Amino acid sequence: MASVVHENVKSYYGSRLQTSSDLQTNATCSKPARPLPKSAAEALKHVHPEVCSRYFGCGLVIPEKLEGCKILDLGSGSGRDCYVLSKLVGKDGRVTGLDMTEEMILISQKYVQYHQEKFGYEEPNMEFVQGYMERLRDAGIESNSLDVIVSNCVICLCPDKRAVLKEAYQALKEGGEFYFSDMYASKVVPESFKEDQVLWGEGMAGALYWQDLISLTKEIGFSTPCLVSSSRIVVHNPDLQKKTGDVQYASGTYRFFKIPRDLVKTRAVVTYRGTVLDCAEQLEFDASHVFKTGAPVEVDAEMAAILQLSRFSVDFSIQKLDTPEHKQDPNPSQFCHLSPFLLADRLGCSIQQCSKTGKTGDGGKDPSTVCDGKTTTGACKQ
Repeated sequence: MASVVHENVKSYYGSRLQTSSDLQTNATCSKPARPLPKSAAEALKHVHPEVCSRYFGCGLVIPEKLEGCKILDLGSGSGRDCYVLSKLVGKDGRVTGLDMTEEMILISQKYVQYHQEKFGYEEPNMEFVQGYMERLRDAGIESNSLDVIVSNCVICLCPDKRAVLKEAYQALKEGGEFYFSDMYASKVVPESFKEDQVLWGEGMAGALYWQDLISLTKEIGFSTPCLVSSSRIVVHNPDLQKKTGDVQYASGTYRFFKIPRDLVKTRAVVTYRGTVLDCAEQLEFDASHVFKTGAPVEVDAEMAAILQLSRFSVDFSIQKLDTPEHKQDPNPSQFCHLSPFLLADRLGCSIQQCSKTGKTGDGGKDPSTVCDGKTTTGACKQ
């Protein structure tokens, strides 16, 4: 299974990088677009310092309502997110971390008992396995067995994104969720980038053009991605700046669901009950959907199906409307709200401080990142 890219990435993260400060971009310290939930912040305080120091992700990948869930973390690295998730799923939940790098597996396994005792569990509710995210079944991950899959800035390190998404779709239960952060490019990355080991290790050579994520997920059968948060990524290394040229990068967190393809979808009026932990007043589902407790909201057919069939079904009152929503031909402008670049600029989530140099980054807004439905193309510039 291991390709030249896999072996290079193993070497980069297994031995070349010792701590997150060895990375050449600020992808590991992206400014969060919204506060960390109280329960996740408390769990993070208990994670062992060595686990945190070997953390190379981009943000904390923690969706809501996880108690009792069975979760898989793709590219779990040192295990930081897994240990936070272990606390949130509780003793009846289960967390599996998968990583292809032996050094990372050894670090994460080292602290299983430490966190079990910290969280007061009689038995560990987590495990770490070595394997490839393109071949989950080879790693012992069964089909239709997972409630949630998370991933934190590692899919950009994988040469075959389609295989990763197909395996994730197969492993999720109906209504299950793929919730992940990753690095995205403002345009299709040139093939020449993929010949550079550092660009691969930093995720820049393998970063997906963000619009390609939408087409890939729809092709495989997932719901349309929902953009949760994003921030611009500053490249502070002059050599890498020269290599990447006009390609810009952003860290984006998306969520999408495994919904039956043949489901007859209709619009609906939904009312959030205020029952999700840490979300008593409102549930910020994504950047486009904020559900306030007790306030009826009309949603499109796809969002209605997600809320009805996912683990959030008991948290909403759902009243279907009579008219089914008909499929329309894709229009580039209809997905502009899913651009991590546009959202980052709207929220001011460009990083002002470079992570290693201590120098101030640009952080300014690019006036070209506009989405004007009145233009001749009607498409997003980024």
